[in-house]
Amino acid sequence: MKLILAIAWMHITYRARQTLVAMAGVVTGVGFSIMMAALMEGSQNDFISTLVDALPHISVTDELREPTPQPADLVYSAVEFHGLTPEVRRPGIKNPMATIASLQTWVPGTLTPSVQSKAILRFAGRSLTVSVIGIDPRTEANVSNLATHMREGRLTSLYRASSAILLGDRLARKIGAHVNSNITLVSAEGITLTATVVGTFHSGFRATDETTGYVLLRSAQTLENQTGVVNEIRVRARNPMDARLISERIGEQTGYRSISWQEAQEDLLSAITIRNVLMYTIVSAILLVASFGTYNIISTITREKTRDIAILKSLGFRNRTIKAIFIIEALAIGLVGSALGWGFGYLLTRGMASLEFKSPFSDYNHLPVLYSIIHYAMATSVALVSSLIAGYFPARAAARVNPVDIIRGAT
Repeated sequence: MKLILAIAWMHITYRARQTLVAMAGVVTGVGFSIMMAALMEGSQNDFISTLVDALPHISVTDELREPTPQPADLVYSAVEFHGLTPEVRRPGIKNPMATIASLQTWVPGTLTPSVQSKAILRFAGRSLTVSVIGIDPRTEANVSNLATHMREGRLTSLYRASSAILLGDRLARKIGAHVNSNITLVSAEGITLTATVVGTFHSGFRATDETTGYVLLRSAQTLENQTGVVNEIRVRARNPMDARLISERIGEQTGYRSISWQEAQEDLLSAITIRNVLMYTIVSAILLVASFGTYNIISTITREKTRDIAILKSLGFRNRTIKAIFIIEALAIGLVGSALGWGFGYLLTRGMASLEFKSPFSDYNHLPVLYSIIHYAMATSVALVSSLIAGYFPARAAARVNPVDIIRGAT
């Protein structure tokens, strides 16, 4: 084995310049692969965490999982009815506080009641349709990041007035409202409520910041003309990735429709999956291109060392031994190049993370990156496999050399 390693080392060092060029290709490929993976996965995780933390992980609404059977269908099962008006059902979750107390016994996370409502907002001669969400400020901070998104005022500012409201900053700018402005809300039930703006928030989602306002539970219940109504339970799980399983169990227990953040953002998560496939395809392509340098140097060595190969075979070296020599050379180039690529990739990643930029659509000043040993292991694995493949074909050609023909041709 020592002799094989010595021969491989001699071949590599004999053409040091070409060997360094081949290694530089591997270093570049591994380095840029690590940087791209860190940047793309970092931005993806940052986006998902922003999306997840901005809203509750699970929303339990007063919509039933299955339609309530109508009395006529229950009595006359063999007859099909058309045009019957469904039985009127009082909106809201039945016994919401008891339901929350029951769920708190096993749900790994926190829960809070909420009231979802729609209203016409009128201010300074303008009328806009907005979503009005009734919350309990004492527990809302446990299920969403609304408290950290406040631009003016605080969640507890809702207690400052009998009818107070927090507006999205884009909505406030659109209508020209400021803190202490009085706005008018008109619900679908025809209820009119005059509310005082006590603060603004910025969630980072344009649709939310332009169309949403938060009020106290009792204010939203007044708009709905339903005292004590709660039509949504908001849940924040300790582990966001468990939200789907928890949501399914909540739906089975309560009979109400329960939606996890994964279900609400299915299209977005599908797009992220496709994005990951593209990322790994690009990374693999970079390393594949780098392997051509290894193939080139091993092929050159094979052609130049034809006589040496013939002599080795005439001395009794077997075909698999000749193959092993050139495969070891390719793996050595890939291994050393990968090791140097780790450092190059780390420096590139640190450089990208240190870049500062300004964007009107984001509060971040630096590119989000993710440092993960998986990226280094993945890049190294692909580089070594590429080097192995690049070295196999020249090695196979070298093993097929007939020493008799070479020696006769030399004489």
